[in-house]
Amino acid sequence: MNPQDEISPAAAPAAEAAPMAPAAPPVAATAPAPAVWDQTLALFARDYLADRRTERRWRVFFRLMWLTLFAFAFWLLLTARDHSATPSGPHTALVEVRGEIASDTEASAEVLVAALKSAFEDSGAQAVVIRFNSPGGSPVQAGIVNDEIRRLKALHKKKVYAVIEEACASGAYYIAVAADEIYADKASIVGSIGVLMDGFGFTGTMEKLGVERRLFTAGDNKGIGDPFTPMSDRHRAFTQAMLDQIHQQFIQVVKDGRGNRLKVSPDTFSGLFWNGEEAVKLGLADHLGNLDYVAREVVKAEDIIDYTPKENVAERLAKRFGASVGAGAMKAMRSAGTLR
Repeated sequence: MNPQDEISPAAAPAAEAAPMAPAAPPVAATAPAPAVWDQTLALFARDYLADRRTERRWRVFFRLMWLTLFAFAFWLLLTARDHSATPSGPHTALVEVRGEIASDTEASAEVLVAALKSAFEDSGAQAVVIRFNSPGGSPVQAGIVNDEIRRLKALHKKKVYAVIEEACASGAYYIAVAADEIYADKASIVGSIGVLMDGFGFTGTMEKLGVERRLFTAGDNKGIGDPFTPMSDRHRAFTQAMLDQIHQQFIQVVKDGRGNRLKVSPDTFSGLFWNGEEAVKLGLADHLGNLDYVAREVVKAEDIIDYTPKENVAERLAKRFGASVGAGAMKAMRSAGTLR
């Protein structure tokens, strides 16, 4: 036997055993079937379209809501205008003086003069009643209204009655004396025929705090009234003279308006005020009475039409919408400014 053909006893079993197959590599995770991807995409597309449809519906809803709101506001505005333009029968025309008399308020000369013109020009207005609930205000605004009342009275030959409810003081009384007669409640506040100018001075406080005021002016009197600069005797006298002059103008208007009915005393033009009952005794008012009494018993036209301009619902909505649009536009401009 050939030595190479000999098989050792230890190797025999290995030779007889069948050869083993190599180990299989690890199986990778199987990718989802195409059907699963199709289902996922379909669900995503469906949800996306549903969201877009919902968003579109809400957008259309809000647009319709705004359109309805504007149509309603426009209708209210037209209704208000038509109502004010409709011819009216015999009535008492009312103009309200409420709050502070100053420019850019509801008791400004611009507002009151426009109301007075409308009241006087209406042929159905038998007389004009001006109702007061005002502590006063600007002598300039009050003077403009006083002049206009006298002009309109002469032009249209209509009587004017002042009716005082809560208060008719200072600049309000400046207007009231243009009326033919003044009516008040027994507890109304009437008078305060005077002029004031107020302010503050901080010179002592500045010195205690060690703060130096640096004021540069071109003109010797340009800094008059500066609260951080001591007021000189010359400036004080100048200011007082100006106030005295305006006070004399006020006094003359009251004397012209009230005439011999006014019982002048040292207190009449001192800035004091009185209740309505005392005002009648002093000649500052003529009678006690309210708006209904004057319309019914004096004017003999019980129907009252208010000519005072009022902000209606449509105007309020328009202002709010304008403010919203303006804010949105400013926001958009700011956003656009940040884009690069």
